[in-house]
Amino acid sequence: MRTIAIWIALSATAAAGDLRMGAAAVDVTPPPGAPMAGYYFNRAAEGVHDPLFAKALVFEKDGARAALVACDLIGLPRPVVERARRLIEQSTGIPGELVMISATHAHTGPVILEGSSRYNLSGDMLRIAAGYAAGLPGKIAEAVRKANGALVPVRLSAAVGREESLTFNRRFYMKDGTVGWNPGKLNPNILRPAGPIDPEAPVVYFQTPDGKPLAVYVNYALHLDTVGGLRYSADYPYTLGRLLAEAKGADLLTVFTIGCAGNLNHIDVQWRDPQKGHGEAARIGTVLAAEVLKTLKRAEPADAGAPAVRSEIVRLPLPEATPADLEWARRITPTFGTPQAAPFMDLVRAFRIAETAERQGRPIEAEVQVIALGRDVAWVGLPGEIFTELGMAIKRASPFRFTIVAELANGSIGYVPNRKAYLEGNYEAVSARCAAGSGEMLVDAATRLLLAAR
Repeated sequence: MRTIAIWIALSATAAAGDLRMGAAAVDVTPPPGAPMAGYYFNRAAEGVHDPLFAKALVFEKDGARAALVACDLIGLPRPVVERARRLIEQSTGIPGELVMISATHAHTGPVILEGSSRYNLSGDMLRIAAGYAAGLPGKIAEAVRKANGALVPVRLSAAVGREESLTFNRRFYMKDGTVGWNPGKLNPNILRPAGPIDPEAPVVYFQTPDGKPLAVYVNYALHLDTVGGLRYSADYPYTLGRLLAEAKGADLLTVFTIGCAGNLNHIDVQWRDPQKGHGEAARIGTVLAAEVLKTLKRAEPADAGAPAVRSEIVRLPLPEATPADLEWARRITPTFGTPQAAPFMDLVRAFRIAETAERQGRPIEAEVQVIALGRDVAWVGLPGEIFTELGMAIKRASPFRFTIVAELANGSIGYVPNRKAYLEGNYEAVSARCAAGSGEMLVDAATRLLLAAR
């Protein structure tokens, strides 16, 4: 594996002072007609329920700067992140390596066209998707540029909320000895969940020295696939941000990132009621907003040190595939983009085999990044849909009081299960582009970086 250590050199002329923070949001909503992401078939967007944003926080102290960006998108391919980082460096002087760019994983946003795609796009959908992908890095950079231009002294506080009623492990041990995936509500064949949930909701709060709310960063491990339909939406973070602004002030920017939720979603299999649509997203956003507001009441002042950044490129092995596997996959891949063209798990497996074959044995280069503010608060960025057990392991090993793990940061490499899940099989393990043990490699790297940043 290759390590990149980012040591923040302080300007010789910069005087020691307060932590400064700037916050900004830029609309990244595509035009109607763009292909919508999240499933294994094509669907064109018909309108907007609520706009999508790239939201940026820039930190500066004693001449050192770093930035966090969260986008209301399903994922960000690595080339998009790299282009955005170059533009950020050109417009702000912040080195690209000091910027964490993540996606919330909203399933009601656009396809981000880059490299291989399971959508087989053509016509207007292809034209719109290509134009959107080309312009997206500039919009992400614009958010950081605006935040960098809005730096003001801030007070930093943090706390960890706990909300157990919204997120559920979607893998279950079944009576027939298998592990089921989303097996359906009130299914009598369910024995028990095959893994835990992570109910923690870390909250980091930024105020001016006189107490004016500026921004709140919220992280929660829950898949963003509650809305459905053909209108763009940020899903439940839309309601979360709206309600927090109503409570704390219209100028408050809520930056939401998804925690390690590769095997978690919102479906309560013991509850009969349907759970799909904007009403369900609003319910989730409302409950989560209430927990954040309760958590803010007990937020503790945190050490507001200069930002320190560490990152490491971890080379993840590929799953094995035989020539016969590839021959089978090539019979399935022409059907990509067409609803019900093949059994769902066949589509999943075929796309994984085809995409892995394109790499010609080259391992996946996954960036693990840590951004720390002083000795209390640290963010960890991981580039895939990470199983919650792995994120919880990172938090347990962290020396920081408040550790936030954001998945789908600085890339989008697909599912990263823990070792146990590969043995159990089903959707996430079949879909994974990296081999068993990859998740544990990411945990080891994150732990090293956290210790180095402390």
